[in-house]
Amino acid sequence: MPAKSRIRKGVENMKINRKLVAGLVTAGALVLPFAASALTIDNVGGTLTLGSADLKETVLNIITFVLGLLGLIAVIMILYGGFVWLTAGGNEDKVGSAKKIISAAIVGLIVILLSWAIVNFVVKSTVNVTGG
Repeated sequence: MPAKSRIRKGVENMKINRKLVAGLVTAGALVLPFAASALTIDNVGGTLTLGSADLKETVLNIITFVLGLLGLIAVIMILYGGFVWLTAGGNEDKVGSAKKIISAAIVGLIVILLSWAIVNFVVKSTVNVTGG
C-alpha cells in the first residue's frame, strides 16, 4: 500500500473519531445538567439506592452501577458498529472497520459480565466466610 493512501486512510479514521468524540461530548453536555441536579449532596444515597445500607451492600451497589454503565456503553458501541456496517455501501474497508468495532464491543461486554460475576462471587464468599 503506497504511503499516500495510508496517510489518507489515517486522516479518514481521524475524521470518524472526531465525529464520535463530538457526539459523545454533545450527549454529555445534554445529560450533565440533569445528572448534576439529581445528584446533590443531600440525596446521593437516595439516588444511588445506597441509603443507610451496610458497607458491603454499598460497595456492591456502586460496582454494579459502574458495570451497568460500562455495559450500556458496550451495547451502544455494538449498535454503532452495526450502523457503520449498514451504511458501508459495499466498501470493504468500512465493513472491516465495523466488524472490528462489533467484535471489540462484544469482547468488552464479555469482560464486563465476567467482572460482575467475579465481584458478586467474591463479595458473597467473603460474607459467608466472615459470617456477616
